[in-house]
Amino acid sequence: MKIGSLLTALALPFTQKTVLNRPEKMETPAATTNFHSFKMKGIDGKEIDFSQFKGKKIIVLNTASKCGYTPQYADWEKFHKENKDIVILGFPANEFGGQEPGSNAEISSFCSLNYGVSFQMMEKVVVKGSEKCELYQWLSDKSKNGWNEKEPSWNFCKYVINEKGELQNFFASGIKPNSPEFLAAIGK
Repeated sequence: MKIGSLLTALALPFTQKTVLNRPEKMETPAATTNFHSFKMKGIDGKEIDFSQFKGKKIIVLNTASKCGYTPQYADWEKFHKENKDIVILGFPANEFGGQEPGSNAEISSFCSLNYGVSFQMMEKVVVKGSEKCELYQWLSDKSKNGWNEKEPSWNFCKYVINEKGELQNFFASGIKPNSPEFLAAIGK
């Protein structure tokens, strides 16, 4: 068994079905930042202003090309084609078992050739630990987002952002776009 597969197998019991929902009553975020205030680079190096997503639900997904969950690319691509009103942003990251070692160009090619990914892939980022990018700091710090402190526990964790740019839900790796918990959260 490869190291990455072994790590995925060991992590499954802890990461597979975790679901966190925005509480009805919550602390007010210390910062006035919301999702729409971010600007980040797409996998092609061009800046994307997230304010263009106002009024839409957004799925933020940390991805990897050499993971037991990598086949979810196909699930998310199918979901993307069936739900053009929902934005999916894929963020390649290498924090879990070194399962995304490639460059942005290699990742883009892999996603396109193997899964026909047409949803927006972003540049490779750090999603966990002290070096995580600013967006993932916001997603996992309740003083910034108002309620959640959960970092990704493995590849293919999902954060759902509502139409107002507020963090609404966190889903662990084992939750797919056709999972009842996920569909209920997005109103499908």
